[in-house]
Formats: sequence, C-alpha cells, structure tokens
Amino acid sequence: MTRLILLLALLLPAGEAMAQVRASTVNRPCAASRQDVARSGAVVLGTGGYTYDRFVASRAFCERDEFVEPAWVPARDTPSCLVGYRCRASSPLWD
Repeated sequence: MTRLILLLALLLPAGEAMAQVRASTVNRPCAASRQDVARSGAVVLGTGGYTYDRFVASRAFCERDEFVEPAWVPARDTPSCLVGYRCRASSPLWD
C-alpha cells in the first residue's frame, strides 16, 4: 500500500506539468509575443482556438535543411503581428 501511495505521489506532479497552458497570441499584445520569441529563441505559441505553432528568432533554431519565413499572427492589439519566423523544410529541387 505504501508503494502505491508513493507511486501516485510521484506521478501526479508530472501529469500537472504536462497540462500546462501555452500563451496565446490573440490574448496578448504583439510586443509580448515578439519579446518571448526573441528572449527564448524558439517558443510554441497558440494562435487561436486549438491551433499553435513554433516560432523562432533566427535560422539558428531550425534544422540544417530548413529555411525561415516571416511569421505573422493575430494579436490582441493588431490583426497581423510579426513575431519572428517559422522553420520550413527546403523543397526538393525537382518540385
């Protein structure tokens, strides 16, 4: 019985950490989301409803075969906020 209680005590905090709420760009000023990306280098932000994406400050946070494209998202104070970049896979030469 003691082992079961100990096991449950160890598992509960892990479950709470997994249920963290991510910041949503639509509920925050543009500058706050932009600052999070710049400070962290790479961050996952909600973009409305159940959608989210990973935003980066520069190509240094992407894989070798990826490039960056500007990332515009809705924000509380503007419909189109440049928060940083998204990493995109390079397309093959034959496409």
